Formats: sequence, C-alpha cells, structure tokens
Amino acid sequence: MKHTKHSARRMQQRGIPRLMIEMLQRFGKRAYDHHGGVVRYLDKSARRTIEKYVGSQVYRRMHEFHDAYLVEAVDNGTVITCGHRFAGLHLH
Repeated sequence: MKHTKHSARRMQQRGIPRLMIEMLQRFGKRAYDHHGGVVRYLDKSARRTIEKYVGSQVYRRMHEFHDAYLVEAVDNGTVITCGHRFAGLHLH
C-alpha cells in the first residue's frame, strides 16, 4: 500500500489507524470522483463483512472509524487522502 506524504499527514492529523485504511481498501465500496480518484467508504454491507472478518468485539472498538473514507489514485492505487465523513458523499 503506497501513500502520498499528504495522506500520511492526514492519517495522523485525523487519527485514522493504518488498519482502518487497510479495511477500506479491502472491503470499502468504490465510487469514482471524476477527478482521477476512487473514493472508498464503508456502506452497510461492507461494515457487516468487516464485522465477520475481525469479530464483534474488535468491530465495536472500531465504531469511531465507521465514517472514514479514503481517496486513491485510479491508475496505481496510491492513497491520496483520507478523512471522516460528516455528510453524504457527493459523487457526480
């Protein structure tokens, strides 16, 4: 998993652990942002899959990161940025 310096800074600033980034990349729903990036976020089915994958106890401890998202480059999958969603994603 490759990161830009920007994404590494944002992970630290926003307190998003590397494990959550990996979960987003592995299980997150993909949506193209029409600017050369792919937004990955957790929808209901992705959350259920993660719960089965890590177990109920670990999943409950991850609750503060269920609103996390990341943006990665379409061409090489490099993580560009990440953050927490406070509103719905506007992907048009």
